[in-house]
Amino acid sequence: MAAMATLSRQVWCCRCVMLRTPAHMGKQTARLGEPRRVSSVSPTTATDCRSLEKLTCVPSRTFSQGPGCLPVSMPSHHVAAATSVDAVALELQVTRSLLDMGFTHAHIGELLSIRTGPSPQQLQNITSELVLLGVAPEAVCGALKNHPQLLKLPAKQVKQRASYLRKLGLGEGKLRRVLHCCPEVFTLAQRRLEGIIRVLREKCLFTTQQVTEILYRCPHILQGDPEELEYKFQYAYFRMGVKHSDMVRTELLQFSITKMKQRHVYLERLGRYQRPDKKGQTRIQNPRLRDIFQASEAEFLARTACSSAQEFEVFKQLLAREEEEGPELEMADDDAEDDTEDAEASDGDSGDEGKD
Repeated sequence: MAAMATLSRQVWCCRCVMLRTPAHMGKQTARLGEPRRVSSVSPTTATDCRSLEKLTCVPSRTFSQGPGCLPVSMPSHHVAAATSVDAVALELQVTRSLLDMGFTHAHIGELLSIRTGPSPQQLQNITSELVLLGVAPEAVCGALKNHPQLLKLPAKQVKQRASYLRKLGLGEGKLRRVLHCCPEVFTLAQRRLEGIIRVLREKCLFTTQQVTEILYRCPHILQGDPEELEYKFQYAYFRMGVKHSDMVRTELLQFSITKMKQRHVYLERLGRYQRPDKKGQTRIQNPRLRDIFQASEAEFLARTACSSAQEFEVFKQLLAREEEEGPELEMADDDAEDDTEDAEASDGDSGDEGKD
């Protein structure tokens, strides 16, 4: 009986605690010096009990989460804001670095606007490598603007290609023309570049200085076929009698083999060009190579060939037909000219012997 009485008193005390009204709790807080809260809603309704339960069950970040409590995560908009702040800080750092390299605010704005894919740090690495090669900031900005695919290259590849170009002598400002005319020099495969250099040195027998000058004057040959480059050299050297130094000076290797054949053979059949002999002598005065290849078609016909455009068009069609039939016709013409020269030389020798 004593135990039952004790249990009844405990249950009665618990019910008293649970049935305390907000007004009664407000009276106790007022005694402690806090502002009194007066509720105009009856505390005996079920809605108030549920509202009070929700308020008392809100987790707090200041307390450790116990078992059974839901984890509290940072909202997604806070994470996005933090990421945006980091990106802006990185762009400001890259901007200061580009300003130290000599870029203007206008150039930096263009570089940041054309950036498609790479991070600002990669943009800084690529531009710094180009500036170290001696390329002016304005030229770097123009090249990257016209060829934004360069910004997608790994910084390590740009650094290795820059080192290779330095070994070829394309440094200290010479790369500016190469980058302006042929920015694909950084995207080409290393094996292809080495193949072009090997043809110039081993097949064409150009010196190291001449190779550097050719790459500087005719950077487009880096995109060509090594076999075609060798064929153009053989045609200019053996068929036209052009020396190595003249090829470099007149930028002859940058023209297509079709253009070289059309203009050279046309002048030759008109009697206005003659291949030099072994001593480098000709019976007529050949026109300059610049007037043959570097002039426009109108200037070539008016000043060098002294012919009409209709005649030149007919000749080009006939030459194309000859090329389709076979190259042996051209070699036969060369052999005929050699036989004629040898016959004339032998006639001259026999006449001299008769006089003696």
